[in-house]
Formats: sequence, C-alpha cells, structure tokens
Amino acid sequence: MAVYTPPLRDMQFVMHEVLNVTADLQAMPVHAEMDAETINAVLEEGGKFATDVLLPLNISGDAEGCQLDITTHAVTTPTGYKAAYKQYIEGGWAALACDPEFGGQGLPLVINQCFYEMMNSANQAWTMYPGLTHGAYAALHTHGTPEQKATYLHKMTSGEWTGTMCLTEPHCGTDLGLMRTKAEPQADGTYRLTGNKIFISAGEHDLADNIIHLVLARLPDAPPGIKGVSLFIVPKFMVNADGSLGERNGIYCGGLEHKMGIKSNATAQIVLDGAVGTMVGQPNKGMQGMFVMMNAARLGVGNQSLGLTEVAFQNALAYAKDRIQMRALTGPKAKDKPADPILVHPDVRKMLLTAKAYAEGGRALLCFSAMLLEKEHNHPDEKVRKDSGELLALLTPICKAFLTDNGHISTNACMQVFGGHGFIKEWGMEQFVRDNRINMIYEGTNTIQSLDLLGRKVLSNNGATLKKFGKLVGALVAEEGVNEKMAEFITPVAVLADQMTKFTSEIGFKGFQNPDEVGAAAVDYLRVAGHLVFGYFWARMAQVALRQISAGNTDPFYVAKLQTARFYFAKLFPETATAMRTARAGSKVLMDTDAALA
Repeated sequence: MAVYTPPLRDMQFVMHEVLNVTADLQAMPVHAEMDAETINAVLEEGGKFATDVLLPLNISGDAEGCQLDITTHAVTTPTGYKAAYKQYIEGGWAALACDPEFGGQGLPLVINQCFYEMMNSANQAWTMYPGLTHGAYAALHTHGTPEQKATYLHKMTSGEWTGTMCLTEPHCGTDLGLMRTKAEPQADGTYRLTGNKIFISAGEHDLADNIIHLVLARLPDAPPGIKGVSLFIVPKFMVNADGSLGERNGIYCGGLEHKMGIKSNATAQIVLDGAVGTMVGQPNKGMQGMFVMMNAARLGVGNQSLGLTEVAFQNALAYAKDRIQMRALTGPKAKDKPADPILVHPDVRKMLLTAKAYAEGGRALLCFSAMLLEKEHNHPDEKVRKDSGELLALLTPICKAFLTDNGHISTNACMQVFGGHGFIKEWGMEQFVRDNRINMIYEGTNTIQSLDLLGRKVLSNNGATLKKFGKLVGALVAEEGVNEKMAEFITPVAVLADQMTKFTSEIGFKGFQNPDEVGAAAVDYLRVAGHLVFGYFWARMAQVALRQISAGNTDPFYVAKLQTARFYFAKLFPETATAMRTARAGSKVLMDTDAALA
C-alpha cells in the first residue's frame, strides 16, 4: 500500500513565511482573530483524517468500484466509504470554510484548500464526493434566493446533503450551447426537466441522505446557444416545508461510466424524467451561477493533481532510498551492499526533483489563489476586492491546466522510478497515474483553459490583467535585483517577464489577422505563463530560505528548498524557450494538413 505523510511543514512555510497569510486575514473583519496556531492545529487534525481514514481505502476502493442496481437506480460505494463520510461530517470537516449563517465554521479558504490537498493525496476519488458540494454551495450562496438558501445551504454545509453540477450531455461537452435538456414551467412556479446528462461526478451514491443537483437546461422560448441556458436546483428527494425529505424526484442514475481512473467515484449517467426543479437566478442567465461552480471546480481540480503529485513523490522517494540496483557512476556508495540505492543515479534524482518542484510550486500558487478568493469576497477595501478578483481570474486556468499537466508529468515520472514494480497495482503508483489523467480533461480540457487564458483573460483586455501579475514580479525584481545571492532565481523570472510582453503582443497581432493563430499558440502560451508564475513563487521561496540561512537558521528544510529551487530553474524553467518557439511556429503547419489527416 502507498504511504503518505501530510506536508504540514511545507504548508506552514508557504502560508506563514512566504505569503504571511495571517496578516492578510487579520485585515478582514471576518478573520480578525485568526492566527497561525489555529491554522496549524486544524491542518494537523485534517492530516490525521486523511492518513488514518482515507488512505487505507484508496487501493481497495479502486479495485471494488461502485455498483449500480439498475432496477432501483441506487449506487453503492466501495466498502468503508460510507463510514469514512460519516466521520467526515461528524468531525465538522464539511463546514470548515462555510458561512456561519448556515452553520459553517467560517474558517479561511486557505485552510480548506490545504485540507483538500491532503485528502486528494490520500484518496482523490473519495474526496470528490464532498468536493463537488463546495461548488454547488458556492453557486447557491452567490445566486440563490433567501428561500433557496434556507432550504438547502444548512444541510449542504453540514455535509448531510451533497451537491453536483450537471452540464455535459451525450452530444455536447464543453459546447454547452448545444444542450437539449428542457425545462417546462409549471403553474406553481416550479419547472419540469427532461433530458440526459453524462459524466456527472458523484452523481449518485449512498453516502448522504440527499443529493442537490444543479442542472443546466433550456426554457421553451430560450434563445439559441449559450445565451439560452438556465440553471435549476433539482434535488434527488423533494424537500418539504419543514426541511424533511419528501418524495423521490424524477432524476436518477441510468448507468455508471467505465473509466480509466477514479473508479470509486460514481461518474453517473443522469436521466431527468419530468424532474421537479426551481430556477437559480434569472431565465437564460444560468451560466452566471454555473461559472461560480466551474471556477471553484477548476481550482479544485488543480488541487487534485497537486495532491497526487505530492503522494507520488513521497512514495517514489521512499522507494528510491530502499531499492538497490547497480553502482553509482562515480563508484560504490553503499559498500556494505551488493548494489547502491537507485537514489544515487542522476536521472532518478531528476524524476524525483521534478515531482518535488512541481508539488511545492503548485502549493504556493494554490495557497496564493485561495487568499485572492478570500480577499475578493471579504476584504474591506473595494479596490483590493476588485484587483484580487481580476488576478484570480487570470490564474484560474493556470491553476487548472498547468498543475494537472505537471501532475501527469510527475506521476508518470514517479511510477518510472519504481521500474516494473510501478506497473503493478499493489504499489499504488499506477493508480496515481490513472487517477490524475482525468484532471487534464474535465472542468474544461486543458486546451480550453489555454484558450480561456490567452483569449479571454489576456488578449481581450490587451494584457491589462497580465500586467497586474507583472507588477508583482517587478516589485520582487526591484527588491532583490542587486542581491547577488538571488541572481540565479531573479534573473530568469525578470527576463521571461520582459519577453512575455513582446510574446503576447506578437501572438495577439497574428490572432487579429487569423484567429487560428490563437488556437495554435494557446497551449504553448499557457505553459510559458505557468512557468512565469511558478518562477515568481520559487524566487519568493528561495528569498525566504536565503534569509533564514543568512540569519543562522540551521534547519535543513531551507537548504532543501534552495536545492529544489536551483533544480527548477535549471531543468524545468527552460521549457519556456521551446514553448515560445513552437507557439511562434504558427497555425499553417497545423491547418494546412488536409492530406496528412485524410
């Protein structure tokens, strides 16, 4: 079985030494009393839940999967999953960062972010059951009526009820304007929904008493395309006026998808057969509410790959220290053994350090993003709220796509460290690869994220939001530009930030003449932007480590951080040069290929 130790020390480093989250939190009235000790204590307990309760169920749950009774449409989750969920809600974990008005604990989002990272490391498929609820909760909290909030949010906050997002249909994925699910208005103000949805994560299960589906559908007079989509609450069981559960609604699981990974999460084919729903928000404005869910989910998916990257690294490192094969090229290191541990081999170290660098860079980015979301909603200064929201919008596709791409690279590298044993189920490494693979696909494929970044978030406002991030880089360069010890970390970031302006303008000009140029460059562009962001955070982490070492701190943690930073800038950051070159290759070599693809 795989092993896992919650990376509490690195979480504390990122939050308290790099980002100084307590100062930012205390500037917000809702978190004025928050301190580092509270954050650390909560996450320490959260780590115990992840390792003691969820981790032992990961491999067994993958092997057992979910079972559908086609007669009753009931889905049974793997052995131990229901008991684990009971512990989750009894421990108050579901309510961690939710609004106290609805029974939540009101803790900062960054705590929930780190807690979910640990649960994703321990068992991504299980974590998706409560994870989807957060997006549904956020959509209703933002766009629901007072009556809808009173009906649903208390139970969703407690975890007694879970939530889903129902978008995809058999004939359309990302292109939601093509959806056919219909919503017929009724005399009592409700709607009757008819249609089919697929790929609905946690769409049916036996963990909670009720499932609150948020469903996109069309009204009879809806305009065509995405402008004619409305959002509806469709509960599995109707809710009576007193909050008790009523009759079974006409929404059920018609089948379970047979998947490559996350096999213990019920990815359901959902049938709506005259199901009763109530509208969220305004008619034909459903994407406003759904985007709240989708953006939360995109950050959550990046966090899934961060969790898998971390746990894969830990297991590969432990194996590399124990497995002996061959001798080091520079001569025997373990002279009392017939061979050396494979950790002595340069390429094994490269694979391990790749995962470590991507995990630690991703952790810094996601904690920073969680704080932006917190500021957007709770900071007393309107300008801070606005700036935080705009910067978060820029970083969201990077969080989703860059981290999941990196997760794919890292989990595969860590499986490779195991050699043939990595291909065997009992070690758990091949499961990390399989589970991570969906993260690059759902909640908008990584190509869609790249188009969103380049087209919507950068070019649509002539790079204004990108310049906001550039100011952060500029401030760091101004602070450390004359520090020789920081040159190896600052110079690459400063150079890329300067190149990014010209690179973006060039792609934008070509795209104005031919939109296919944007499509051809987008994925490469996101990789470059991702490294700019990671480079900034790695430089900040190196800055803190250098200061601690200069002050006489002998904790090897800081030495390790500097070594990982040097590896990142030497071996991973240079990908930017290749990505910019391939982006500039243009669309012709892709689109002028009818004969090749005949």
